[in-house]
Amino acid sequence: MTRRTASCACGQLSLTCKGEPLRISICHCLACQRRTGSAFSYQVRYPEASVAVQGEAREFVKAGDSGNRAHFGFCPHCGSTVFWRPEALPGIVLVAAGAFADPAFPPPPQVSVYGERRHAWVVVPPGCERLD
Repeated sequence: MTRRTASCACGQLSLTCKGEPLRISICHCLACQRRTGSAFSYQVRYPEASVAVQGEAREFVKAGDSGNRAHFGFCPHCGSTVFWRPEALPGIVLVAAGAFADPAFPPPPQVSVYGERRHAWVVVPPGCERLD
């Protein structure tokens, strides 16, 4: 079984994810842009039972552009957001794809959401389902 490790910038907080992700997506909503400091967020969805958290995480709760709230787990030392649990998807953990620090992380995003808020220069990968 595949195991992948995601961690914060300082390494204090990490997640071990077993198996293949349920979904890999990108989100262009304004809340994700603010949270990541980037033009979009890139996340990997796993069943909660497949994710083990190691280290200390702090939590903040924030509503996204949809109005749905998520509980974000971040490192209290370096501030990196590593994972989150959306209230609208019980039993699911989303992991920041960049926290895996693996440029070969397969496959590319399968779903793109909030495309109407996408920066004009961002190109969505071919074959990616668009949920605008």
